[in-house]
Amino acid sequence: MFKLIKSQIKIIIFKALSLFFKTRVGNYIIEKMLHLSLNNFKEINYNDCKLKFIVPNRINRFRVDTFATKEPETLEWINSFKKNSIFWDIGANVGLFSCYASKNLNCKVIAFEPSIFNLELLGRNIFINQLVDKITVIPIPLTDNLSENKLNISTTEWGGSGSTFGQNYTYDGSILNTKFDYKTIGISMDQAVNLLKIPQPDYIKIDVDGIEHLILKGGEKTLQSVKSILVEIDDKFKKQKENTEKYLNNAGFRLKEKKHSKLFDNTQYESCFNQVWEKEE
Repeated sequence: MFKLIKSQIKIIIFKALSLFFKTRVGNYIIEKMLHLSLNNFKEINYNDCKLKFIVPNRINRFRVDTFATKEPETLEWINSFKKNSIFWDIGANVGLFSCYASKNLNCKVIAFEPSIFNLELLGRNIFINQLVDKITVIPIPLTDNLSENKLNISTTEWGGSGSTFGQNYTYDGSILNTKFDYKTIGISMDQAVNLLKIPQPDYIKIDVDGIEHLILKGGEKTLQSVKSILVEIDDKFKKQKENTEKYLNNAGFRLKEKKHSKLFDNTQYESCFNQVWEKEE
């Protein structure tokens, strides 16, 4: 009975707020709240590198609060870069790793992020950290070849993940629960270099929740100049895992290590690891 009453109260409150926010005063309040939300930021200091990130919602607060603990292996890998290197951040999301690599190691960063729900925060984070001259944003998805297709998105929240271009599966090979989609153009890594005239990468991070292997398939020439790659792979997704190994082995890479944070143990992501691949000497 108590749960039913509580549920009814929530419905009444929601309807009342919906009506209120349709009024002129309500619209004004929404605009002010949105403005405050998009200018609310948190600061971090990691490895003597100070950064600021916009935190309009719980997802972004979580990302910033767990900056050092969610993917420590990624930060360790970035710390191994030679200074002034070229870093491609494929699946940049809101730019945490792009900003860190740029500011701490003076990297020239190419940040690939096609989600319209993440692009605004990516741009804002680059701007507030004064990294506009060091990070280039490319709002085009990477895939295995030039094509027009849908970007399928599983959440419309700022800072969300779970988007995939041209496919209907997610990070572990299961069917993606699409909540929003739109058509756009995808290109391969090799085409990005040839058509967009961007610099060849020294280091590449690929975290796009499902089509990592397709992106590698379209980068045969680009991979020749790369020193090291970090790619997120779910061991349950056999096709992704096997094709990733094939493309990277053919390009002269060998697996150095695969890790994930303890935060992923006993969760739905426990079979998901960041793999670090390096060129054989």
